[in-house]
Amino acid sequence: MTMRQLPVLGGHPRELGGTLRTDAWWVGPTITVIVFSSFIIYTTWAVFQASNYYAAPYLSPLYSPLLFVKPGVAGAAPLDHAWFGAWPAWWPNFPLLPFSPALLILPFPGLFRFTCYYYRKAYYRSFAASPPGCAVSPGERPVYRGETGFLIFQNLHRYALYFALAFVVILAKDAVESFFKDGHFGVGVGSLVLTLNVVLIGSYTFGCHSFRHLIGGRTDCMSCGQATVKYRAWKGASWFNGRHMLFAWLSLFWVGFTDIYVRLVAMGVIKDLNTWS
Repeated sequence: MTMRQLPVLGGHPRELGGTLRTDAWWVGPTITVIVFSSFIIYTTWAVFQASNYYAAPYLSPLYSPLLFVKPGVAGAAPLDHAWFGAWPAWWPNFPLLPFSPALLILPFPGLFRFTCYYYRKAYYRSFAASPPGCAVSPGERPVYRGETGFLIFQNLHRYALYFALAFVVILAKDAVESFFKDGHFGVGVGSLVLTLNVVLIGSYTFGCHSFRHLIGGRTDCMSCGQATVKYRAWKGASWFNGRHMLFAWLSLFWVGFTDIYVRLVAMGVIKDLNTWS
């Protein structure tokens, strides 16, 4: 007797992108590819320019903290703004290692974002199609071993958090200094741009899953001590964590916009409206 095979509930086509969904599920991954790629291309270009990153009193966040300065470069910060002075003589002189202050500091916030729990979901789906979306087939692939194989480096995220927290402090210092020019207090459009930049980056960082775990991860009962500073800090981190995706995108866009704004002012393309002029 021949048995009839019943349809499997929840099944979907096995080919790459196969799904029973009828909505435009591919829009999200496509936008992610475009935005991520644009940001990576622009920041790479900005790093290799190594110029026009400073327009007093504004310092591009891509170049902060400013460890070294190479004198004589257009749009470079004054030598006394560098933490360690002039560019070291031992730096190799070939194109792949330009005399760029950004090259020395960008790997740290870059590692924090690359290993971020939200960003992993975003670029796994968009660039690796693993999977392309909920209930969308990733196609035939080797057995997934999670992040215990090659992707084990993603566990560096919890350590990159400490660098990210330090960058929030440094960028906050830059934002405060953007209200002072030649020792005089004032307000410029650039001051507001840099201030909003650190607010968004701070909101993204304080919503980090690792930061939230750092505060309350070893506590069995957070609600047992609602009056404690620890509990309130955990609740605050939870608020940011619930909006982690929003702040991840806003901060990514705004840090690029901030560099563009400072660069255009340094090049004389646009004029910064301020109270000093």
